[in-house]
Amino acid sequence: MRVAVLGMGEAGRLYAADLAAAGHSVVAFDPADVPFPDGVERAESASRAAAEAGLVVSLTGARFAEDVARQVALAGGEGCFADFNSAGVETKRAVAAALPGKEIADVAVLAPVPRAGARTPLVVSGPGAAKVAEVFGTAGASVEVLDAEIGAAAGRKLLRSAFMKGLAATVIESVSAAEVAGSERWLRDQIAGELGSAELVDRLIDGSRQHAARRVHEMQDCRSYLDELGADTDICDATTSWLQRLVGGAAAG
Repeated sequence: MRVAVLGMGEAGRLYAADLAAAGHSVVAFDPADVPFPDGVERAESASRAAAEAGLVVSLTGARFAEDVARQVALAGGEGCFADFNSAGVETKRAVAAALPGKEIADVAVLAPVPRAGARTPLVVSGPGAAKVAEVFGTAGASVEVLDAEIGAAAGRKLLRSAFMKGLAATVIESVSAAEVAGSERWLRDQIAGELGSAELVDRLIDGSRQHAARRVHEMQDCRSYLDELGADTDICDATTSWLQRLVGGAAAG
């Protein structure tokens, strides 16, 4: 299948390379002058990339997702549009509304993409869910297809974020205290023993610091969703505070 990947950040490059390796014809677009993997065609615009694609994978970031969807709508074409961005339910619905008459899939990525590339597990909802499962299945991904509307997969991702980002905040807070006490290495080993992975501990800490600004928005979406459900948000609020502190520290540095 011809697959268009919009957004060639870390995840986009890995997806493009792996889908090409799985035998798909991959075309991609990014407004920045970033390197493209071998075998991936460079398009001059999002609409050009999407025009003849059977599947469009949007990895532009939630802030640009709706605008990019409008550009793709202008291109026409009959391919499925799969929104892979970490975004709230309302943003996913707005993306779908920008593409009237087009087959849409709401995709939630359930683990860091650098860990497994296109084999990263997915949850998908919406009319285009089966198409995403078909294409990413060829790359080795485990894809859970929900018989549900656009926004359902995003809701699952936000529920997971309440746990994963909350866990990261707990690890960062305790390790930060351990640094002051001169016991950082000891505590990291203790946490790794409980979680079963030193790599996971590193990822929770380093990933939070690296992606803090984006994760602030993710946790704000998470809080809105929990509010909608009538659920408690204490841990969500504390996690957002930690991420905002990390953003402030990075800016000061």
